Amino acid sequence: MDDLQRLEGWLSPLLAKLTDAERRGLAREVARDLRAGNVASMRAQQTPDGTQWEPRKPNALREARGAVRRNAKKSAPMFQKLRAAKHLKAQGLTDEAVLQFVGRADRIARVHHFGLEDRVKPGGPTYRYPARPLLGITEAQMARIQELVLSHLSR
Repeated sequence: MDDLQRLEGWLSPLLAKLTDAERRGLAREVARDLRAGNVASMRAQQTPDGTQWEPRKPNALREARGAVRRNAKKSAPMFQKLRAAKHLKAQGLTDEAVLQFVGRADRIARVHHFGLEDRVKPGGPTYRYPARPLLGITEAQMARIQELVLSHLSR
């Protein structure tokens, strides 16, 4: 959080000089960039800082289903649908850039992000999922945000 406060301290005087519309446009651009970075880390099956997620628990039914079509290659990556723009929204407001999961995807993402306990299926058994952080901000992304702000201000 210290890095985010440092970034905020650097940005605040610069952003104060922009109009509301310009700040919204910049926030939207930042949110889209953050979304792309987080989707890339989810696609790579790793946390935003680069460590690999704990692998999915083996399930014979999941492995057998569609094995002929997949030629029995390894199981499908996790969170394919969660990383779609339909579920992971990037929004730019005048005072903030927002990246969030919406609807039912929010609950699913929260359970997996924090490693909470949830029902496997409605009325079924509960399971404590391992923590697999889905969203975060890295040093590279903070540097990219600085570049976006500087390029936006130099226009």
